[in-house]
This record gives sequence, C-alpha cells and structure tokens, in this order.
Amino acid sequence: MLKPNQSPIRLLVADDHVLLRQGLRALLELEPDFHVVGEAGRADELKPLLEGGGCDVLILDLKMDRMVLEDIEELSRLARVLVLTGSERIGDAAHALRRGARGIVQKKFAMTHLIEAIRAVANGLVWLPPALQLQLTRRWNSPAQDELTPRECEIVSGVAVGLKNAEIGNKLEISEFTVKTHLTNIFQKLHVRDRVGLTLYALKSGMVSLPDDGH
Repeated sequence: MLKPNQSPIRLLVADDHVLLRQGLRALLELEPDFHVVGEAGRADELKPLLEGGGCDVLILDLKMDRMVLEDIEELSRLARVLVLTGSERIGDAAHALRRGARGIVQKKFAMTHLIEAIRAVANGLVWLPPALQLQLTRRWNSPAQDELTPRECEIVSGVAVGLKNAEIGNKLEISEFTVKTHLTNIFQKLHVRDRVGLTLYALKSGMVSLPDDGH
C-alpha cells in the first residue's frame, strides 16, 4: 500500500519475450506502490532508457538478444538491478551479484518472490531466495585453502585479479599448458566449474580482496 506522500517505486521491465513482459507488467501494476515506466526487449535499449533517471529498479533478464551479465556493472550505476532469470546456474547468479546486481529471482518463482524482492531492492537491501542463499553459502564455504599447493594458490590469485592463462604463465615463468593443467586440478579440488567460481572462492578465503567500488 502506498503511504501518504510516498512516491511509487518506478520499474523498468527488460526481457526479450513480449508475452512475458506484458504479463509481468500486468502483475506489477496491480500493486499500488509500483509504477512501470517502460519496457525493453533488447540489450542496447537499456542504457538510453535508464539515463533519464526515471527508474528506481531495473528488472533484468540475463539473456535477452544477448547475454547482459557484463552490462550489469554499468547499468547498476543508473538504477538498482534486480535479475529475473530462467538460468539455474549458480555461476550466473554469483557473477551478477559481483557486477552489482541487488537481487536474483528465478523466473519459475516469480509469482511467489518478485514483488517482495522489488520492495527489498528498492529499499536498499540485497534479496536472494533461500535456496540460492544456501547454494552460494555452500560455494563460498568450499574446501579450505590449505588443500591447494602454493603454486595452485598463485594461479587462483592470478585468475581472481583477471589475468589470462598466458599472463599467469608469464608471471610464474611456466607454460600456458601447465597453467591449464593446474586449473583443471584446482576446479576438481574446489568443486567449481568456472573462473567466476574460482574468483568467489579467492574472495571468500581472503586470498584476494575486492576493491571498494561503491556497490
């Protein structure tokens, strides 16, 4: 319920499926404290629509006409980003959060969680469903750092600061093939599937620190 003198939460719905956008808009406009200011069906429409400053929360599908994970950092400077995704890959959620997303809602639970998540994100909170919180906790509480060799720790640190395999090899004076072999072993030890998971592990374990970028 909209309180006296309270402005509605202004929403932009971004998804490449027209019927889904229309359904979401109809659902959201039933809430008296929500105001849908627009829709976007393509990634290149997002920034121009947000630059006017008329949006509080961007409801963003990760896969539109292209993947928009890498756009989240820039978009989050213009509005609070709430990811609404059909993906169940924990790596996608983790990456979105690291780039500045304030919340993650899976599409299959949208009817249950979306309205609560929007209000939380609009109020400056981070919102995750309980199941996703548990998965992220398990990932971040992965095996202790002492299971890695000193060389593996160096490689993990290199990945976490964004170095490519060849750059890590040059820094450590080993071949790129050797770096790849180490990474295969590291992924198995830590039960992670990709470089995003490895970066999250490095942050959680204190091997590297995340710069304060305002998110």
